[in-house]
Amino acid sequence: MSQQTGMVRTRIHDIDALRGFALLGILIANITYAASGFPIHLADDPSYGSGLDHAVRWLGHALVDLKFYLLFSFLFGYSFQLQIEAAQRAGAQFRPRMLRRLGGLFVIGALHAIFLITGDILTVYALIGLVLLAMRGVRDKTALVTAAGIYGYLFVTLGAAVLFIDTSALLDPAAAVAAAQQTTTNLGGSFGDVIGEHLRALPTFGLAQLTVQGPTTLAVMLLGMVAGRRRLLAGLTGREPVLRKIQLVGFPVGLLGSIGYAAGGNGNTLSVLIGVMTAPLLSAAYAATLIRLMHSDAGRQVGSLLAPAGRMALSNYLGQSLATLLIFTGVGLGLVGEVSPLETFTFAITIFLAQLTISHWWMSRCAYGPVEGILRAVTNATPPTWRRPSS
Repeated sequence: MSQQTGMVRTRIHDIDALRGFALLGILIANITYAASGFPIHLADDPSYGSGLDHAVRWLGHALVDLKFYLLFSFLFGYSFQLQIEAAQRAGAQFRPRMLRRLGGLFVIGALHAIFLITGDILTVYALIGLVLLAMRGVRDKTALVTAAGIYGYLFVTLGAAVLFIDTSALLDPAAAVAAAQQTTTNLGGSFGDVIGEHLRALPTFGLAQLTVQGPTTLAVMLLGMVAGRRRLLAGLTGREPVLRKIQLVGFPVGLLGSIGYAAGGNGNTLSVLIGVMTAPLLSAAYAATLIRLMHSDAGRQVGSLLAPAGRMALSNYLGQSLATLLIFTGVGLGLVGEVSPLETFTFAITIFLAQLTISHWWMSRCAYGPVEGILRAVTNATPPTWRRPSS
């Protein structure tokens, strides 16, 4: 994500910091799928049934689930719009460049889903990127109406499921626990066992992508595309009235919806409907709060702390999965199923703090993150380089 000011290419600091912040939420959500086989099967591990365990899981569902991938997706749409414009300015070859970029992202995502963690979002980003590329010429109004239509479609379909389908009859708690225990065992086995478990989970996560996460990702990416066209995140001061309005609406409505989502659990269609419809408001409130904080005297260093991690977000996203693979699966320490929800959260914070340190060190020496440099080479069909460009 960059923009042109004359002949000088500059970063948008707030976007980098927001992306770094989103990485933390994504890690907190994703680490649960690496630490235990139970979340994959929408079940709670009976070994961790204390009040504290339930409280930590409940807070994760309420404050993290469904929120941070939306923020990350919005920023992807914003940045992708800037990348399209930069490629167009570079000449007539912008379409092949963008197609190479999306193809490279898809391959990285597929390898990620097979070898590192259960589930992946990068392949979805690559496919939706094709949609954004095809829609690059549509008017802002068309993009916004399409995004609203997607949420309207989800409201109707999920609402119809609530009214006419007894989803509780489709769930067998005993079978879910047995499947979760087998998944936990597989994740604690050899690398081949881990890969096999990742492959077996692909249809389940693919269904989630088709029904909920994929459509919502497309919707917020379209919003990000429009915001990118208008440069809404450039030149912010933190004093914009709209930021406070977003907080005033987003927090009460978003938190109320999150409570409803957490109360019902991810297997309850009504709770999913409530969560899906209100999550964008809480995500926006989180972003508005961070922007206001970063531009205040007390919180100015927060943006500087998060931005380097956001500049190499792809590397950090993959690095999170590598870390959880080595900590929880049989490939490494084999702690899968042996840590409580609070301990899992502590691991997430520790990994993220390490990533902040590594990101500061790397970005002080290189122009691109490790994987970003490779993807940039694929995009431009040039040998990879991580050196800072000369002035």
